[in-house]
Amino acid sequence: MIMNKDVDLKNTDTTQEAAGVMLLRYVQHFNWLLLAVLIVGSWSFSSWVVAQSVLIGGLLANVSFFLLRRDIQRLITNVSELGQAGNPVTKQEKIKFFFKFYGRLVALFAILFLLFTSFTINTVGLLIGLSTVMLSVIIVVLSKGRMLYSVQGLKGA
Repeated sequence: MIMNKDVDLKNTDTTQEAAGVMLLRYVQHFNWLLLAVLIVGSWSFSSWVVAQSVLIGGLLANVSFFLLRRDIQRLITNVSELGQAGNPVTKQEKIKFFFKFYGRLVALFAILFLLFTSFTINTVGLLIGLSTVMLSVIIVVLSKGRMLYSVQGLKGA
């Protein structure tokens, strides 16, 4: 048995799944850390309005990311339990997922509209907060992505 950084070649599918879950966990934890740093930085170097806007944008992005992750996990679990991809019940699960996804997107737009019309929001701060998930994904994948790709390389070998 060949070992490469605690990866067993016999269980590469399980290991690849575990690496993906671990990578996702890193992204989620880094989201909150990055958001805290951005809030403190914007409050220190700008104003409370900017920091508040970063906080609001970050909360919206992180909650949306959490809900999307949960829905994708449910979709994958339900589809894998149901079996065939052409199964009408599987198609129904996919349709339900897309309705939830677009419903959440419409709700996000409605929340943003209400925020802009009701409160003083700094647009740049809000955009910085909304981009925390994207920045976290980029940073974590660049720094820890080799976990996932090394497992895929072993599987193809």
